[in-house]
Amino acid sequence: MQGLKGHPEIIDFMNELLAGELAARDQYFIHSRMYAEWGYNKLFERIDHEMDDETGHAHDFIRRILILGGTPISAPTAVNIGSNVVDMLKNDLALELEVQANLKKGIALCEKHQDYVTRELMIEQLKDTEEDHAHWLEQQLRLIDIIGLQNYLQSQV
Repeated sequence: MQGLKGHPEIIDFMNELLAGELAARDQYFIHSRMYAEWGYNKLFERIDHEMDDETGHAHDFIRRILILGGTPISAPTAVNIGSNVVDMLKNDLALELEVQANLKKGIALCEKHQDYVTRELMIEQLKDTEEDHAHWLEQQLRLIDIIGLQNYLQSQV
């Protein structure tokens, strides 16, 4: 890298990650509003918070792309909206696992091109995804298995 000009391969990959973060934001936005409509206030609050996190991740990627001399571009990415709480939680977990895999690819790409600042950004987002988002979703699905769906839903009111 010369100066602050980033490697085109990293900028292109970051734009793919940006598209994923924006899709995650949209999926969480829709799911949170569905939870609110159904009266599951605890699920609404948590998923609304996740939507804010995804917006922050997108912000960080946009900022870094600009610093590297790129143009933020976000191709439309499909969102997977569930029709019930279990499907919504499973769809959100699948999304987080996909984000984890993509971040790991991005980290390796950054190492290949010796862009350690961008690598650190991706590591921080990976940590958030693994230790917060995915872990919480796994906990919810495990709780449903242990206490049953009706008890779980009652606890979310």
